[in-house]
Amino acid sequence: MKWGLVIAGAADFARPADQLSLSQNAALMATGLIWTRWCFVIKPRNLFLASVNFLLFCVGATQTTRVLLYQQSLKGDSAGSEVKKAAKQEGKDFEQAIEKAGEKIAGK
Repeated sequence: MKWGLVIAGAADFARPADQLSLSQNAALMATGLIWTRWCFVIKPRNLFLASVNFLLFCVGATQTTRVLLYQQSLKGDSAGSEVKKAAKQEGKDFEQAIEKAGEKIAGK
C-alpha cells in the first residue's frame, strides 16, 4: 500500500507546484522519516519497509521543496536573496553578541 503513496507522489512531479499541497507533502515527508527510523529500531530490522518509507520521505521532501520555492517566487524573492538576508541577520546577531560579551568583560 505504501508503494502506492510513493508512486502517486512521484507522479505529482509532473504537476505544477501551485497545485500541490504543502501540508500533505510535509506530512508524507514526516511520516517517511519517522517510520524509516522505526524500521531500524524494531527487531528484526525490516529493510524492505525502511526502503519504502525512505522513498516516501524523499518524495515528500522534493515536493515540499518545490512548493516552498514556488511560494518564495510569488513573493519576488529568489533563493539567493533569501540566503543573503539570512546571512545579514546572522551577522548582526553575531555583532550584538560580541558587543554584549565585550561589555560584560569590561564591566568585571
